Amino acid sequence: MIRIGAHVSAAGGVENAPLNAHKIGAKAFALFTKNQRQWEAKPLTEENIRKFTENCEKYGFEKHFILPHDSYLINLGHPAKEKLEKSRAAFLDEMQRCEQLGIPALNFHPGSHLNEITEEQCLNTIAESVNRALDKTSGVMAVIENTAGQGTNLGYNFEQLAYIIDKIEDKTRMGVCYDTCHGFAAGYDIRTEEAFGRTFGQFDEIIGLEYLKGFHLNDCKKNLGSRVDRHEKIGFGTIDLEGFALIVNDPRFEDIPMILETPNQEGWADEIEFLYSLQK
Repeated sequence: MIRIGAHVSAAGGVENAPLNAHKIGAKAFALFTKNQRQWEAKPLTEENIRKFTENCEKYGFEKHFILPHDSYLINLGHPAKEKLEKSRAAFLDEMQRCEQLGIPALNFHPGSHLNEITEEQCLNTIAESVNRALDKTSGVMAVIENTAGQGTNLGYNFEQLAYIIDKIEDKTRMGVCYDTCHGFAAGYDIRTEEAFGRTFGQFDEIIGLEYLKGFHLNDCKKNLGSRVDRHEKIGFGTIDLEGFALIVNDPRFEDIPMILETPNQEGWADEIEFLYSLQK
């Protein structure tokens, strides 16, 4: 069974996220466990944690289908020591919040070299950052997201993701979230059955499908290989609907969260319903 949802608001407290997901007919969801545009945040209270779990149970959300996203401020490959340590501390805090909430995974962007260090140095730094966080937490998987390759962001090809994973000490706590917009912008085509098979064949060969732990379902404003990260509503971008139909009908992708991040918050309920309608 596939579980489709969206990245919903947690305004007013994380306990509100399951309610917001339920309102749009989601079967999975993502959230920020703290303000994504601030370094510091108040700790979760016992009431936040209790109500979050109660609301997940009330609306039928298994924690396995919840995939929080870390702050956009974090750069686990930052070339400057002070800023790197700040990012590492913030990432650890977010991993610990997932621990408290009983959520078994945290989605994160790899990092950027900012033209100050080599790609290899940055990839090594990212892996070290993840290892440090895993060493200080338990029960939470670090789920790395592929990027579009815009600017100096790394993680835009499967080889880079595999390089990072290879340096993770506890690989049982490492996963990948595949963003369809990012992948398409980075040059991975899924618009036809042949292209789809080639892309995920490469993913399996280079990374391993066993590491695929989530999807971000987003159409793309820009063309294949543009390296420009611009999300679009499903069916309004450059990825043909066939690509999304292939995803929601692939039995290999059952039982992992599929999360909308499209610029269409008011239309998410309709988008979720539409994606389910693509099932054969």
